[in-house]
Parts: sequence; structure tokens; C-alpha cells
Amino acid sequence: MVRRIGGEPSQPGGRYKDVTTDAPVDTDDRLIKAGLLKKLLTRPEFGSIIGAVAVFAFFSVITENFFTVDAISAYTNPAATLGIMAVAVALLMIGGEFDLSSGALIGGLGITMALLIQDAGAPVWLAMLLSLALAVGVGVFNGYMVIKTKLPSFIVTLGTFFIVQGAGLGFTRLISGQTTIYLSDYLEGSDWTRILFASTPFAGIRIPVYYWIVIAALATFVLLRTRYGNWIFAVGGDAASSRAVGVPVNKVKIMLFVNVSVSAWLVAMFNTFRFQSAQIGTGVGLEFEFIIAAVIGGCLLTGGYGSAIGAAIGALIFEMVRQGLAFARWEADWFKLFLGLMLLGAALLNQFVRIRAQRARS
Repeated sequence: MVRRIGGEPSQPGGRYKDVTTDAPVDTDDRLIKAGLLKKLLTRPEFGSIIGAVAVFAFFSVITENFFTVDAISAYTNPAATLGIMAVAVALLMIGGEFDLSSGALIGGLGITMALLIQDAGAPVWLAMLLSLALAVGVGVFNGYMVIKTKLPSFIVTLGTFFIVQGAGLGFTRLISGQTTIYLSDYLEGSDWTRILFASTPFAGIRIPVYYWIVIAALATFVLLRTRYGNWIFAVGGDAASSRAVGVPVNKVKIMLFVNVSVSAWLVAMFNTFRFQSAQIGTGVGLEFEFIIAAVIGGCLLTGGYGSAIGAAIGALIFEMVRQGLAFARWEADWFKLFLGLMLLGAALLNQFVRIRAQRARS
């Protein structure tokens, strides 16, 4: 008798052992079905890969310079910060929750660091650590409130969104009398922060792009190759059943909320050091873009299914469309049309891929 001992429950993949001999069996349900196409069709990121190729090909045909270094930089640089957030939001969505405060947190954490530097006289490194601590606190608060109140995370984090935005705006006006704080005089000598957060070391590709790649790869490894990844899928698929078999549901959910908040802090640092300023309104409204990128990348709104690498590719598609329209000299209004079509198409394709994956395992 063979029993599964690894891999997430809602996706193909995993290791097995013979429970009669307790010996591992070299069987993987990704290898049971012959043919590359069948295996690809069971992967949640399959749709985003096809979408990325199609979008790239489309704009390469209708524009003359979409494949140049400058063009690639134009859409990979903004896709990096969107992708970092999309990966974190994708993990949370796979775990069955949402976070609508993520966009407001980017501006709130940036302005917190700026106030600490300008008005409290804190060193740059200390202001960064204190704003990071605030990010962790907000993530814990969101997770704790969702768990204890049993309210939908949509409602809880919507409340946090208004709290963060309102408190940030109120305190910034009260302390500094403005909503934008310029930090060029304070950050000029911070060589280490320029190296970590703001430099352009190779071919116009900014540091956030490398963070984006590493974070997406690490998140994919966690999802597909670790026990914690199994827990994320299990919690999103059926929290009650997961709790019954010993999965620490509450801890997993809180950690996922903290991951989103810390990712927002990282993006806030990139923005602050790049532009040498902080503004409370930065990031507001982007929370829906993070969710859309995750959905385009293969995540289902119902939880328990999705892909971190798919979310990263979803962010790339998002920015390729935005910049492609600019290169083609089309009106920016068309972007929302493309966005709506991509979202609807991704949702339908995700449903199709999920059904194929379930059939492949049955």
C-alpha cells in the first residue's frame, strides 16, 4: 500500500512510501501521466506563462522596440515591486485570506521612517528597524483579529486600511505640517542603503528586480518542498480539517499576514530610498493590483490553490501590458480594458487548470 508523504494536497507532486514496509517509493504523481502537455496543464502557473508569452509576442509585433534593453528595463523595474507584493499576497490567498491594507501600508511605513529621521532625529538604520517592527505589528494584528473575531479578512483588513491611512495622514500633518517629506539631505551619505535598495548595478536593472526573483524562487521552494508549504495549502483548502490533523492553523495565518506586511515594508524602503522622499498616499489603491497579479498567476479566490512563481509572472504581464500600450502610443484608458480581459481570462483558465489537475489525480 502506497501513501503520500510530501507535496501539497491541492496540487500534483509529492513523495510516497509503502506503509507496509515504510520504504520510500520513487513515485511522483507528476510523473504518472505521460506527456509534457498533460503535466503542464496541471500546474497553476501554466496560464500565466502562456499569457506572458502571448503579451510579449503581441507587443513585440506591434511595436518596434519592445525587446530592447531599455524597454525590458521599463517594464521589469516597476514589475519588481508589484511582483514582490504579488508573491506575498499569493501566499496569503493560497492560505484562504486577503489583505486590503497592503497598499496603504507601503505609504504608511515609508512616512513612519521619514518622520523618525526628520522629526525624531533617529539614525537611518534605527528608523528602518522601527518601521519594520511596525509592519510586523500590523501583520500580527490583522492575523489575530481574523482568527479571534472570525470576521472575513476582507472586512478586517479594510478596517486596517482606513486606520493606517487615517493615522498616517493625521500624524504626518500634526508633526510635520505636510504629507510629503523629503529626505535627500538625510540619505545622501547612506552608501549601504543605496547599495541595498536604490542602485542600478547592471544594464539598467534596479536592485528590486533581483529581490523579486529571489523572493519568488524562495516562496516557490517553500510551497513545493517544505512542510510549511503543505500547511499553507491545507489551511486554505480546509482550515477545520487541517486543525484536526495537527496543522497550526492560527500560526500559519498570522505568519502569512506578517509576510505581506514585511513585503510592504520592503517596497516602502525601495520607494523611499529611490525617490529620497516619502508620501502618505503612496501605494493606496495598489492592493487590488496585487490581488489581480496573483489571480493572473494562478491563485483562486477560494484559497487552497495557486503559485508563487505564477504571481511573479502575473506582475510581469501586468507591467508589460502597461508599458506596451505606452510604446504602442495607445491611450492609457485601454489599459483597464486589457486588465479586465486578463483578469477574466485568468480566472477561467485557473478554473480549467484546477479541474484538469483534480482529474489527473483521480
